[in-house]
Amino acid sequence: MAGKSKRSSKTKKVQGFNILEDECIWMKAGVINFKLCDNAFDCMNCPFDTAMTRALEKTGPLVKEKVQESWRDQMRLKYGDERECRHMLSGRVHYKICVNDFRCDACEYDQSLDEAELHQHLGKPAVHRVLGYQVPDNYYYHRGHSWARVEYGGRVRFGLDDFGLKLVGPVDEYLLPTLGQKVEQSDIGFRLARESNEAEVLSPITGTIVAVNHKVMRKPQLSNQRPYTEGWLVVVEPKRLKGNLKNLLFAKKEVDGWVEHEVQRMHDLVMAEHGPLAATGGAPVDDVFGNAPEVGWKKLVNEFLLT
Repeated sequence: MAGKSKRSSKTKKVQGFNILEDECIWMKAGVINFKLCDNAFDCMNCPFDTAMTRALEKTGPLVKEKVQESWRDQMRLKYGDERECRHMLSGRVHYKICVNDFRCDACEYDQSLDEAELHQHLGKPAVHRVLGYQVPDNYYYHRGHSWARVEYGGRVRFGLDDFGLKLVGPVDEYLLPTLGQKVEQSDIGFRLARESNEAEVLSPITGTIVAVNHKVMRKPQLSNQRPYTEGWLVVVEPKRLKGNLKNLLFAKKEVDGWVEHEVQRMHDLVMAEHGPLAATGGAPVDDVFGNAPEVGWKKLVNEFLLT
């Protein structure tokens, strides 16, 4: 049965991975004095960009008093090296001059950049440990142990976290959704198999699948070895990103407390059926199910993956 993530209080800003700039394109272009991006530079689906553009098209007097033109119009007035592509303005690329009249929706470079980044893991996150388990910073977490990472343009990469992978042990096969398939938050995102056992993992995000990790499909052990980089599983074009993120864990104190609680629950469950897996304070066991099969695959999956 699919579990639901508990809502938690968070800021409305989307926290993107390796997004170092935070000034909105409208501010960068010099159209408005101050506005920070809260949408991971997903300008095509940005409510602020849409509202401002529509307001200017209607030429309302209240808008025209403060804003004379859109950021696109402002950038079109520039020449040569000053015609910086929006991806340069946002810090996504070091250098790119727009040659498409700032028509991002019909830009081949814009599309090729998105495509090129789909199958990259785009850098290593800073990782700390909680009771021996790897926990990367600036990732979102579903209580069913899938992680989500928001990248430039608002796309979301996700996979199974270190705790979940150590729980099920070595994965023999991943059954990933197909390109174009829709997934719903807290519904089945993908499946994995170990020998004759299968488990469903909940999706942290609602959206459309735009990439799957074929390397992991060929070599499932990559996810166990490097769960937060090369071990990613799918990339999603989200449908309601901000609403979904409110249901996930993000703040370090919140995430660390949850991981500690999950580790304690797992120890209590295993102790009741098997006895201690490791000395107190020792490194986590890499294969909980393999070391304590009497606990039962279904029980472990139901308790922690929530399926």
